[in-house]
Amino acid sequence: MGEFVGMVWSDWLVFLLVGAGLLLTIVNGFPQFRGFKHALYVVRGHYDNPSEQGEITHFQALTAALSATVGLGNIAGVAVAVTSGGPGAIFWMWVCGFLGMATKYSECALSTATRDVREDGTVAGGPMYYMRKHLPAWLKPMAFVYAVFITISSFGGGNMFQANQAAALWQTSFGVPTWVTGLILVALVGLVIVGGIKRIGRVTDKLVPAMVFLYVGGALAVIFVHIDLVPGVFGSIFSEAWSVSAAVGGTLGIVLRDVLKQGFRRAAFSNEAGFGSAAIAHAAVKTDEPVREGVVALLEPFVDTIVICTMTGLVILISGVWTQQGLDGAPLTAAAFDSAFDGFGSLLVPTVVFLFAVSTMISWSYYGEKGVEFFLGRRAVMPYRLLFVGLVFVGAVWKLGPVLDFSDAMFGLVAVPNLIALFFLAPRIRALTKDYFGRLKSGQMVKYK
Repeated sequence: MGEFVGMVWSDWLVFLLVGAGLLLTIVNGFPQFRGFKHALYVVRGHYDNPSEQGEITHFQALTAALSATVGLGNIAGVAVAVTSGGPGAIFWMWVCGFLGMATKYSECALSTATRDVREDGTVAGGPMYYMRKHLPAWLKPMAFVYAVFITISSFGGGNMFQANQAAALWQTSFGVPTWVTGLILVALVGLVIVGGIKRIGRVTDKLVPAMVFLYVGGALAVIFVHIDLVPGVFGSIFSEAWSVSAAVGGTLGIVLRDVLKQGFRRAAFSNEAGFGSAAIAHAAVKTDEPVREGVVALLEPFVDTIVICTMTGLVILISGVWTQQGLDGAPLTAAAFDSAFDGFGSLLVPTVVFLFAVSTMISWSYYGEKGVEFFLGRRAVMPYRLLFVGLVFVGAVWKLGPVLDFSDAMFGLVAVPNLIALFFLAPRIRALTKDYFGRLKSGQMVKYK
């Protein structure tokens, strides 16, 4: 399995992610800058029109997508990036986050523009819909491939991996048996996903701000204790992005490649830009303006990678524990928090990991649900939900060594058809962008608050 992961996440996938992000940044006129301020107004409800088609608000769509991305990648993934690539990996995570903002903007705008709105008011959208509707005939089968991959991914990285890590951490930190944690997760996840995207949106618009505030607040407290070390840490992040790191060896070219790949791989695993998964949630928004939802979506990589992952990275680097042998992943992050307040990390990290796991699973259940609905029909939704909930328990109690490798591989495979589609549809995205921002600049957009 390890060799397969290495093949999927080799240089060609990093090239695709970087290439798509650069292309979509340029053709859309740097939406990271031109759309950021507008996005803040949109999520605050200034453009919410209750009469428009859809199921959830802009803010609920944002939190539902963030619910899936803000997870173990922000805690364990950053630790892996630092131990494998050194401080310089954080710099490349920032680059990935910045480029990912344009990618998220594009895929979510396209998804909203091509969604299906049914007679009962429910919505179905995502990359498989813009692939089916707008790709050349010889590429349309990618829609089916994507739907299958996103469904399988929902069982791995979006479910069992999250349950496995949360249960293992609770067992080592608090002595809670894995089967007990598994049952708690089953109950929480099952109660939410049975209500569909509307219930998911109502839960995430409260859960996500609370858990982000908890984690970022804890990180800022640790950073404040070591405030004198912060300038030096930032210096090492920038300098070691281009030089040999103590964490890895070899020639300069190999090191630069590995540092860059670690930064991009872990940032991509965390913010999911390029995978198209968030586009499934954003398609359910109440709006008739696809680009408006695209600008909301570009906030996700900013919050996930540039804010939360940076907090984790700073805590790890200023603590110095990343150079110790035998520590990696979530335990390394917990040890970093403990360096400032004894026992703080041992309490905060397991609590946050549990909350992140729940939030990730409830949103990924919706992604997989829409995937299976696309290739098997709506009759398959309930069996899928039952299987998803059952695998939550399986993930919690089994010793799933290959789960991380499986998750990484499936995430990579999900990205391939979506990135190919984004390259083909870049002119369509550019046209949507030009039209929307032209009307916004001329004052044609109606505000409701």
